[in-house]
Amino acid sequence: MTRPNILFVMADQLAASMLPFHGHPLTRAPHLAALAEGGVVFDNAYCAFPLCAPSRFSLLTGRLPSRIGAFDNAAEFPAATPTVAHHLRRAGYRACVAGKMHFVGPDQLHGFEERITTDIYPADFGWTPSWEAGDESLEWHHSMQNVVEAGPCARSLQIDFDDEVAFAAERWLYDRARDDDTRPFFMMFSFSHPHDPYTITRDYWDLYDHDAVPMPAVGFVPPAERDPHGRRLFDNYDGGRHRVTEAHVRNARHAYLGMISYLDDKIGRLMKTLAASGAADETVVVFASDHGDMLGERGMWYKMSFREPSARVPLIVHAPGRFAPRRVAAPVSLVDLFATLLDLGAAPAAASDGHGLGPLLAGGDDWPHPVYGEYLAEATAAPRFMIRRGRHKYIHGEGDPPRLYDLDADPLERVDLAADAALVAPFAAEVARVWDADTLRDEVINSQRRRRLVFEALMTGARTLWDHAPRRDPARAYIRNLDTLYGTEARARLPDRRPPSPTMGKNV
Repeated sequence: MTRPNILFVMADQLAASMLPFHGHPLTRAPHLAALAEGGVVFDNAYCAFPLCAPSRFSLLTGRLPSRIGAFDNAAEFPAATPTVAHHLRRAGYRACVAGKMHFVGPDQLHGFEERITTDIYPADFGWTPSWEAGDESLEWHHSMQNVVEAGPCARSLQIDFDDEVAFAAERWLYDRARDDDTRPFFMMFSFSHPHDPYTITRDYWDLYDHDAVPMPAVGFVPPAERDPHGRRLFDNYDGGRHRVTEAHVRNARHAYLGMISYLDDKIGRLMKTLAASGAADETVVVFASDHGDMLGERGMWYKMSFREPSARVPLIVHAPGRFAPRRVAAPVSLVDLFATLLDLGAAPAAASDGHGLGPLLAGGDDWPHPVYGEYLAEATAAPRFMIRRGRHKYIHGEGDPPRLYDLDADPLERVDLAADAALVAPFAAEVARVWDADTLRDEVINSQRRRRLVFEALMTGARTLWDHAPRRDPARAYIRNLDTLYGTEARARLPDRRPPSPTMGKNV
């Protein structure tokens, strides 16, 4: 079988449980549901770090975030770190990216030969946390203002961005079909929805009956009764500064459903473009999110937690001609996608902390590999780790009591089994074997110090931004006198690219 195109579509902060093919009773996402129906759906996929940039860097490199210095949303993504784009491009793929990638540092390509939009977030070190500063509150921290102001809007920054990404993506797919580059493509389209703020236009809001929007399955837990990290998260994004009512919670969850439907429409147009450009049958479509969203469960919001709504993500691999549609129950990681994509592209194998999902895609069930998660950003002052093995999820935070859940018997994580020493001991030993928490803590703090100093210096005097500026030459777009009128128009027409032969003389 020939090497396929690979189209990777990524959402931002999309909780798996909010999708119809994962059991949500209300969400309208027919295009994603169609991908799921015809694809391999991983019911227990996890991010390696429940925060945007580290999760993305880890996915692209196949490495745990701590092993590439991806400590937070302002950690530099080193240019010398090979990504899946480097590997596939070297193997003969055309590699292009559009949308939110959250690349931090001067390299804004990381192996992609084309990047056709800018990013929605800054590429500098300005969002660097400080574990030494304790509970400092910074301007860029999440705030419950996003919840209390949730509701319909006429326009938003996220809509501006994703409208641009969708247009650029569709145009690129058509342009690729019209040019003479015959290489298979690896294309990554990354949207910013349904990331907060929780706002959406009235047409998507009105898709849902407000009173029917489900409230959190686990109600509000007072901060004093939460685990230590849950209390720190509360202090980080609220600390009691806002009075959040049930109406606010329902508004936010309602808007989130509308945001998913907006995203779904973008994906539907993308799939239509893929078919119209003639590439659908030869393209593997991968869909995932970088992390989830707590959405008010236990009174918690956003991500940064190893709780299921935050750490568990949707993952679909759609290629009906290659893989029979099925559901996979085995826990897997986004880190596994690195080796999986190299396998799909017949690229040489490369070192990875993950494992190629090929056996599961082919119908197998044997999957002995654990899932590892890390958290090293704001709202903590020490490393935090997660292990998902079989039915159990173990959470370890330096200085905090461990937590252990049986997700088969207790999917809402109500019952902490950490008092069972026999169950906990193997997980605790595995944490000590995989991570050196003391050394890692020193690495994180030293990195934070350096980056905060560099950012302060670079914001003094003349400022040179690292943010990506897409290049498109209007002087060579549309009709110009670099070719004949008919030749230009013929090259742009799909599917018929033959030069037109105007009939001279009589009308026909």
